[in-house]
Amino acid sequence: MKFRPCIDIHNGKVKQIVGGSLQDKGDFAAENFVSEQDAGFYARFYREDGCLGGHIILLNPVSSPYYESTKNQAFKALAAYPGGLQLGGGIHDGNAWEFLDAGASHVIVTSYVFKDGAINERNLEKMVSAVGKERLVLDLSCRFRDGQYFIVTDRWQKFTDVALTPELMDQLSGCCDEFLIHAVDVEGKASGVEKEVLRMLGEWKKRPVTYAGGVSSFKDLELVKDLGQNHVDVTIGSALDLFGGNMPYHQVLSYIQNEERS
Repeated sequence: MKFRPCIDIHNGKVKQIVGGSLQDKGDFAAENFVSEQDAGFYARFYREDGCLGGHIILLNPVSSPYYESTKNQAFKALAAYPGGLQLGGGIHDGNAWEFLDAGASHVIVTSYVFKDGAINERNLEKMVSAVGKERLVLDLSCRFRDGQYFIVTDRWQKFTDVALTPELMDQLSGCCDEFLIHAVDVEGKASGVEKEVLRMLGEWKKRPVTYAGGVSSFKDLELVKDLGQNHVDVTIGSALDLFGGNMPYHQVLSYIQNEERS
């Protein structure tokens, strides 16, 4: 288990939000934390601690009047930590290299591949052709409905008909380098992790997997380690003291490093 940092950018600001509250209309989100620092500050912070493989997420659509300021924040982070961070949010085959050339190690894709409620095989092929599977992360962020966890798109607002299963991960694993999974129902709530999602991810070990959503305590970190079978990496947002939470960032790093050695 490794710590994967995050930089979420909304309306041109580094924020922590309640994931399920995000709406394109009015560029609204319920906010847990709005930083006075820019994204470059956090990227430098993570670089100094050697935290690799974190993700920057652009939370505004291209149609938003805030999109350019959000993208500019992302560029500040990529310039501050070239090769150290992945980037997602509105990525497709036509714009991926803009972010890779700016310093992203990988691009993260959901909506372009999971389009109109299903896997768009043609778009997936175009992404792999454009950047190579070794620089592609597929985001399988999900929400619970009708007894299953379904992939959600468009900044987590739209359900697809595709359920998160080991079979789906098997199907997609040959097309990407890693998977990122936000458990959206608990994202930003610091109310505990989605145990069933973690259990599923822990039993599947064919690619690196990062879990995000609901971590609020060191007990939750222990659950991530145990249910994830020490294979699933973890992102912590709102609960970190960097973002106004009560979990000391350096204590989290020490805990995870000690667990890796044990």
